[in-house]
Amino acid sequence: MMRSGLIDRRAFVKAAGLTFLAALRPGALMALERADAVYASGIRAADGSFAVATVTEQGRIIDQVALPARAHGMAFSKATGKTVAFARRPGTYAMIFDPWNKAEPIVISAREGRHFYGHGTFSPDGRLLYASENDFDNNRGIIGLYDAGNRFARVGEYETYGVGPHDMTVSDDGRFLIVANGGIETHPDFGRTKLNLDHMEPSLTLIDAASGQLIEKHTLPSQYAQVSTRHVDIDASGRVWFACQYEGHRNDLPPLVGHFARGEDLTFVTLPDDTTRALGNYVGAIAVNRAENLVGVTSPVEGTSVTLDARTGKVLKVESIADAAGIAPARHGFAVSSYDGDFLAEHSDVAWDQHIVRIKRPAG
Repeated sequence: MMRSGLIDRRAFVKAAGLTFLAALRPGALMALERADAVYASGIRAADGSFAVATVTEQGRIIDQVALPARAHGMAFSKATGKTVAFARRPGTYAMIFDPWNKAEPIVISAREGRHFYGHGTFSPDGRLLYASENDFDNNRGIIGLYDAGNRFARVGEYETYGVGPHDMTVSDDGRFLIVANGGIETHPDFGRTKLNLDHMEPSLTLIDAASGQLIEKHTLPSQYAQVSTRHVDIDASGRVWFACQYEGHRNDLPPLVGHFARGEDLTFVTLPDDTTRALGNYVGAIAVNRAENLVGVTSPVEGTSVTLDARTGKVLKVESIADAAGIAPARHGFAVSSYDGDFLAEHSDVAWDQHIVRIKRPAG
């Protein structure tokens, strides 16, 4: 068994530069208890420090937990209530906390020779945390496996069968892991520089969660080799939706959204040209509202949020939202945040990060 690198609590507090919150304030806990569901997202505070915030359905900040550095993606376990903030690539930490209890968060670090790619997901039973990682010296995508029952010790890894994995998810039955391999080579020695834009290899892979064996690999056609597959979500029928970022010429109009199911080829959604332009060839986040059969995407490049019909792929709504960042299903439609501090109808003196997760206290 491989050990997870646990960051010393005092070092974490010092690195975070904020008061460590071992438990929610009474008023914040009351707000959580009364809410049907809330959201969690990374933020940058006005003083430049970083935290993860819990947020009401109306967009008001309930409370914050300090982070040692900027976060990116979030993950939530419906089974246990555990929530995770992953460091922004090429970060090496992930912080696991429970918004509803008094336990101190657990901070883990990537093993030597790896860094996190900013995303991960829980197994449906909450027993395992899966994280997208980079084996940077061998240019391999990796899924790190972390045992939730043992303080998230690292217990193994699978290949993603691609380069530059970013977002990932798991099927509802827990049998399959779905990974968006962006196809972009990076190395921490070069920061966030993309090293292979002239020979990218974007793909989506379906992996057996029990064994790590490859079930299916969908490599994008050669004409779309610079369409980086970045984010994924699953609709009510089990269909996987994916969103892309284009690394080619700015005047091109490449496909940016698509879907597939096991045993099927990839299908790209044909967006109107003006919608593709409004997205600026860059989809920063995607979310599915299963109850209403909707798919939502956002782009901070041109400040746009787009809502699609999950059954037909038809564009239902295009909204202009300056610096549109995260998106998550709401009671109706979607909750959208912005780098400028807007979350739904509320404005806060923070910069919201690129992703939101909807969270809800487990029954019992």
